Parts: sequence; C-alpha cells; structure tokens
Amino acid sequence: MARYYENTTIFNFSWDQVARGYWKRYPNPQSTHVLSEDTWSRQVKDGCLYTKRLLTKTNRVPKWGERFFSAKSVKIIEESIVDPEKKVLVTYTRNLGYTKVMSVVERVEYRPSGHGQTIAKRSAWIDSQVFGFSRAIRAFGVERFRKNCSQMVSGFNDVLAGMFPRPGAPPVAQALRDMRGAAAAARATASALSGVQRS
Repeated sequence: MARYYENTTIFNFSWDQVARGYWKRYPNPQSTHVLSEDTWSRQVKDGCLYTKRLLTKTNRVPKWGERFFSAKSVKIIEESIVDPEKKVLVTYTRNLGYTKVMSVVERVEYRPSGHGQTIAKRSAWIDSQVFGFSRAIRAFGVERFRKNCSQMVSGFNDVLAGMFPRPGAPPVAQALRDMRGAAAAARATASALSGVQRS
C-alpha cells in the first residue's frame, strides 16, 4: 500500500506573484539537482493554461539502494493548470521509469491566503513494488520527499524574493552576507571571551 504524505506552506507573496514565479523556479540555490526543464506542450482552454513539462533531476541513492536503482538521473513529468479567474494553480508530477522500484505522485494546489500571501497544499503518494523491500523503500521515499519539500520551499522563496523584492528590504545576497558577517563576529567574540576566562 502506498505511503501518503501531505504538508502546507505559506508563501509571503501574492498568488499572482507565485503564479508568475512558478515558471522561473529553476535555477535557484537549492535546485542543483535539477539538470534540465523542457516545455512539452502548452495550450489555453476554457480560460485556463494547461502545460506539460519534462524535468531531468539527479538521483542520488544510498548505498543499499544501488542494487535496485543505478540510474544517475530520473525524468519527471509535470502537468499544471492555471485558472487566473479563480486564482488557482494546480500541479501534478510523477516520475517516468523505474516506477516498480519507487513511484512518486505529487499534487500541489496554490491558492490566495489573504494579506498578500499564498497557501500551497501538497499531497504525495510514494509506492514501491520491490518484493521484500517495498516497506523500507516507501519509508525512505517519504523521508527524502519531506527533505526535498523543505529545499523546494527555500529555493522558491529565494526566486520570489529576487523577482519581487520588498520595499526597503536589502537584496537577498546582501542580507546573506550581513548574516554571515554577524555570525563570524559572534564567533570571534565568543572565542575572545573564552580566552579571557581561561586566563
């Protein structure tokens, strides 16, 4: 039986901004595993935008998983529907190939959440048909998916912040440099205090 996972994310950007930024998610600092993205088809039907894209991602597996899955990359099909009138963006993704080892089907729905925010409700079904190992592979798949979600949100937020900077907010790169500088100063202070205490 497939394992089910779900979570909810709030983006501090309007639905229009998220819908625009969705197509520019890659590359971002958290997406080094995404090798390519290609638009397969796109059409407008009944006022909605229907898109199919093919993504290629690296596929690092733990040592124990190499006996089942040796491919260095995996193809992902992504289908999306954008309804600008109702302000709903729904995406569906699934892996192509090696689905008996592990299949991952994901659905994400983006809707306005008020106050210039967007809520993303994510659902995923992870399954495996490897006899004797399916339960362990499903558990591994859920844990990896959970970690990937965190990276995806962080990367998407970076993209959105770059596209739609807040008035008066420092650029993301500068903010990161400021944080690193503050952390280095704090370490230096702690080291100095430690030296004083030892003496």
